[in-house]
Amino acid sequence: MFSEDFIQKLIVSLPAILIALTVHEVAHGWTASKLGDQTARYLGRLSLNPLVHLDPLGTLAFVISLAAGIGFGWAKPVPVDSSNLKNPRKDMIWIALAGPVSNFFLAILSLFVLFEMRHFGIHLSYAGEPIYKMLHMSFIVNTALAAFNLVPILPFDGGRILHGLLPRRLAFNYSRLEPYGFFIILGLILFDKLILIMSPIFYFLLATERIFAMNLFKIFSWF
Repeated sequence: MFSEDFIQKLIVSLPAILIALTVHEVAHGWTASKLGDQTARYLGRLSLNPLVHLDPLGTLAFVISLAAGIGFGWAKPVPVDSSNLKNPRKDMIWIALAGPVSNFFLAILSLFVLFEMRHFGIHLSYAGEPIYKMLHMSFIVNTALAAFNLVPILPFDGGRILHGLLPRRLAFNYSRLEPYGFFIILGLILFDKLILIMSPIFYFLLATERIFAMNLFKIFSWF
């Protein structure tokens, strides 16, 4: 697993992973602060310093899964006090959605810059080639992180979104699964089933990001 190719891939991937995880968590905290909860701000979780957000196990999951061809992982969850929100059920949906959405737009931005580099031939230059590889990895990592977090299992973002959309009685019963969420994810990983759940989300996001990036490229190519 830890071949020379893998080490090179990891070195190229590391900046993308750190940026993706950091922006993801800051997006949660920033959205919560806009909706009335300042917990993340008070705890310093709106910082762009990756060390504030990294979860050792989640980062390790990214590294190991990267060897399998697709990276997924997580950072330390941003704390949210729902009692500070005006409409907790509705607001928690937006807070949960903010993380994957931030990665979605980072992926589009990365792909757009890749198109521009290709257009001008910069990706073939000595300095441009490593930047091109890092941006390509940023595109993949951000898409994978968004897809992973949209899996509808608590305590991940997809689970929070589903919880907010369900009728109250069903949401209450569903919330009882939250203490077992990490074990469910671990079991899915061990039995090689998580990729089956993630893949449709991943490829849908991938296709959508390509459409957005290509349209941006067409717009800016006129200038």
